[in-house]
Amino acid sequence: MRILAFETTCDETSVSVLCGRRLLSNIVFSQIKLHRKYNGVVPELASRAHLEKIPHVLGRALGQAGYRRPFFKNGRLNGPEIDAVVFSRGPGLPGALLVSRMAGAAAARLLGAGFAGVNHLEGHFLAYEYEGNALTRKIKFPCIGLIASGGHTELWKAHDYGRYAVLGRTRDDAAGEAFDKVAKLLGLGYPGGPVVEKTALKASTRRQGGAADFPRPYLDDSFDFSFSGLKTAVAYRLRELLGADFYEKRKKATPGLAAAICLAFEEAVTDTLVHKTVKALKAYGLKRAVVGGGVAANARLRRKFYESAAKDGYEVGFAEKRYCTDNAAMIALCGAKRLERGRLGGSVDIAPDLAEVSWV
Repeated sequence: MRILAFETTCDETSVSVLCGRRLLSNIVFSQIKLHRKYNGVVPELASRAHLEKIPHVLGRALGQAGYRRPFFKNGRLNGPEIDAVVFSRGPGLPGALLVSRMAGAAAARLLGAGFAGVNHLEGHFLAYEYEGNALTRKIKFPCIGLIASGGHTELWKAHDYGRYAVLGRTRDDAAGEAFDKVAKLLGLGYPGGPVVEKTALKASTRRQGGAADFPRPYLDDSFDFSFSGLKTAVAYRLRELLGADFYEKRKKATPGLAAAICLAFEEAVTDTLVHKTVKALKAYGLKRAVVGGGVAANARLRRKFYESAAKDGYEVGFAEKRYCTDNAAMIALCGAKRLERGRLGGSVDIAPDLAEVSWV
């Protein structure tokens, strides 16, 4: 069973080929350099970059998977047949989603293969099963799934493959989005997650330079998340310490202050994510959690989860860091699970605000 997968939900152009339990290729082109000068993703630029790069990324993915050039010969693929083509239909940026939708549809028609759209967030959840270039781990159901990325923060109760119930979502900013905005407030650059984490490591204390703890938006009446207020608290703290024109003064602030604020902010976000996940585990009497998405690469979050798991007696698993950010390997795995259950069909329309997560 061979699956060709396309991923272009935001600012990574990725194509992958999965054969059984072996990942033959997973090519990712990142647009970070393109968007860095804007301190965030510009949707129209992202769409154009996907359109420009996807033929090159597809060629590299097929070549790495063992297909020979010319890839099509006498109307047939120059190598083993592809059984299915899948793409991430949402959630994501509309223009960006259209690129993999059209590329995937064209590939499926040329190959005479099945064609399906899958949920990008399910990919982040299932990515846990990859170790290196093979599917050697299995998610143990039922469990709690935490997906924390640049655009989404969601908590799921996962009953089985394709059977998920959303317990909570972000009401405003996602965790990764808050990292980006705080990095912008401090003038640290883009993307915010890695640079805030790196800066926080330089802090000797959260109170260095006048910084202090930030509130934890636990929202104990629900499983929802809200990080917009935390970002605002950072802005107020900078205004308090540097004045109303802090945005102009921020680069003149002491390195210790920026590090202390990054540490305090990172502690607040990671404490909230762990707290919500543990709350869900206890509410449903479960002992397993799986964490995926770009924020899952954060070392402090991983450490806090492992410490919490040891204290509260549950298992926690993370996707490998290479599979935390957007990639087509996780999309191929979504397709594989559907093929195994004979459920490859479904809508192939893009869904920028896709909310439905179950397909069984």
